[in-house]
Formats: sequence, C-alpha cells, structure tokens
Amino acid sequence: MKYEDFIDLNYKPGKNDLICLFRVEPQKGISIKEAAGRIASESSTGTWVKKLTTETKGVMKRIRDISAKVFEINGNYIKIAYPIDLFELGNMPQILSSIAGNIFGMKAIKNLRLEDIIYWPRKLVKSFKGPQFGIKGIRKLFNIWDRPLTATVPKPKVGLTEMEEAKAAYEAWIGGIDLEKSDENLASLKFNKFEKRIELLVKMREKAEKVTGEKKSFLPNITAETQTMIKRAELVKNLGGEYVMIDIITAGWSSLQTLRNICEDLKLAIHAHRAMHASFTRNPKHGISMLVIAKIARIIGVDQLHTGTAGLGKLKTYEEETKKINQFLVSDLNGINTVFPVASGGLHPGLIPTLIKKLGKDIIIQCGGGLWGHKLGGRAGAKAIRQAIEASIQKIPLNEYSKKYKELKIALEEWGYTRPI
Repeated sequence: MKYEDFIDLNYKPGKNDLICLFRVEPQKGISIKEAAGRIASESSTGTWVKKLTTETKGVMKRIRDISAKVFEINGNYIKIAYPIDLFELGNMPQILSSIAGNIFGMKAIKNLRLEDIIYWPRKLVKSFKGPQFGIKGIRKLFNIWDRPLTATVPKPKVGLTEMEEAKAAYEAWIGGIDLEKSDENLASLKFNKFEKRIELLVKMREKAEKVTGEKKSFLPNITAETQTMIKRAELVKNLGGEYVMIDIITAGWSSLQTLRNICEDLKLAIHAHRAMHASFTRNPKHGISMLVIAKIARIIGVDQLHTGTAGLGKLKTYEEETKKINQFLVSDLNGINTVFPVASGGLHPGLIPTLIKKLGKDIIIQCGGGLWGHKLGGRAGAKAIRQAIEASIQKIPLNEYSKKYKELKIALEEWGYTRPI
C-alpha cells in the first residue's frame, strides 16, 4: 500500500473507530498530506516499500479495511481513525505502541504531537476497569461533600526518617489536612524503610482521628518493580491503609493495569503521580499531551491524578489545559467512574481562592512548602490552608477572614498572593 492509500478525506468514522488528533510538522520537501499518510501507515498496516510479495487481492482488501485512515487535514492538524480491530482489548501498551510508537521517530517528520484521543469506542473503554472509587467513592470515605479535599507532602520530601515523617503527618492531620503523601521519589530508602513507615503512619493516623473526629488517610508510594509493588500494596491493606500511590509514567502502563486488578481485590484506591510526564508533554510541538495521559489513566482505573494548578503553582501548567483535563476526568465516559483531580506544586493559602474559582470544589488541594514553610510550624500551616478553603467556600476575602485567624494572617504576610517561579 502507498502512503496516499491511508488518506480518505471522505471517510466518516464509525462507532468502533478510535480517533486521534495529531499536530504535524513535516520536514522540508514533504507535504502535510504525505506526512499524514506516513503517520497513518506507520501506526497501522503500512511499510516503506510500495509492493509486498504477500499482497494478493483477498489479503489487500482485508488489510485496507483495518488500516488507519486520515479523514481530516486542517493546517498542521490531522485526524486519524483507527478501526478497533487494530487493537487487543484490555491491552493499553499495545494500543500506545500503535498510535504513539514508531511515528515519533520518523525522519520525514520534523515535529509530531499526539494532542488528543478524541473518541474511544465503547467496546474498547469497557475492556478496561476504570476507577474503582472515583470522586464519589473518595468523598464517601472521608464523608466530605462540600469542599475540596486537602493533602500534603512532608518537607523535605526525601531525607526524613520514618518517625520524622509520621510525626509530620500527625501535625498536618491535627491542623486539618485529610491526606499525607509520600512523594514520587520516596520508596524504601536506607533512612526511611517502607514497612516501618507504614506502621508508624497507621499509628499516628489513628491518634489524629481520635483527636480531630475527622477521617484521615495517607498515600504511600509503592512504586517499584511490579511484584514488589504488589507486596507493598498487600502490606498497606493488612496494616489498615486505604490507598496506594503509583508513579504511573515511570512504573509503566502494564504495571498500572496489574496494580488496578490487585487493588480491586484489596479494595485500595489508587493515587496517580505523573512524575516524568513533562519530558514528553511540555513541548507544544512534539510528544504527547497531558490530556492524553489523563484519558489513559482514567480508562485503566486510577482514582486520583495530578493535573496541574491552572498556572498558579511552580510547575509549568496552562489554565485551559488543566481545565480541559479536569473536565474530562469528572465527565461521563461510558458509565465508568470519575477521577479526583489533584492540584499540586507551589501552592499556598493565598492562591486557594483563585484555584477554587478556576477549578471548582471537586479537586484535591496539595500543599507542601506552602504548609511546612509556615512560621508557626506544620500544624499552623495546615490550619491556614483549611481556613483559606473555608473563606473561599463562604466567598469571604482572605484579608477579611484572616482577621479572625492568626494562622491565615501569618501565611498571607509571608506569601501574600504571589505565584512561585
């Protein structure tokens, strides 16, 4: 088949076509149409030679029927329809090896970005489990329905001993934080072993719940080789935890699918960290968008996912991109559960009203330095965050609300409403 055989601008995608949106920059001397054909060819049934010895009339008709089809070209943007027969149901690595595989290395293409997977066939979506709990299930766990949930990572995020982290978690919980999180690069290290850390966090959590009368939980990072992750998840369950956290990019989609199955048996929620995503999502011309990553993560079945701060925090995010991702995570998708968006990275009390205004109440607000950097300590930092949320929900300006609460007042004196760089 020739490259032009993969272009049909009159084609009308069917309900069993997976539809991708790409941004394409061909190399000099290559037309956008030829580049589009090459992409569809390489990502489905084509090759670089024009004639194969296996080509017979019957074979070629079958191959053409399942080939990817470029059905729209608009400037540098193209849409490609992939028949569902190209994919193995329930196999996310195989799907991505097709639509996001060799195509990024083609010499005829200067830049290529998978901007979106616009449409997922219902049969394909249903071959995955989706989130076990979703927003409703997580809110039910905490019995919190009218405000964002809160989370924090003790700082420094690596370097604390097991007891130091557990004590910090207690201070945050007492101050009003809902979730403590071991961050993306804290596994089982010489100075902070996983097993001991979980044991101490459970004890401190139980103590904090008795003092506050509120449900508390923690997000233990189990990221490792898959069999090790399974053992760690089982330990978390046996000791009384409700969550595991997985670095979904570095662990990989196969591991995430395996853990999704294990976590269903264990009744554990999955908190998804996106560490390393910016290596291929940040470049607006080449790579894969965070929107695509979010869609894949939801379909496989995470319950919480870091999605950005709508441009407010220290990490590179864009308001419209974050909103689009969050909207997808909370919208209907063939009946599968929603995902709780997590806003994190450089947040502090002064940014919370704007964050809630931009992203709504169905978010988890995670503050690290913006909690632990409080002059009166972590407990006061946690109180300031809760106070900022309360003021936002009641639509009371922070300056006015802070007249009643010294923790919030001190936080505003320290950071004001500045956005960290």
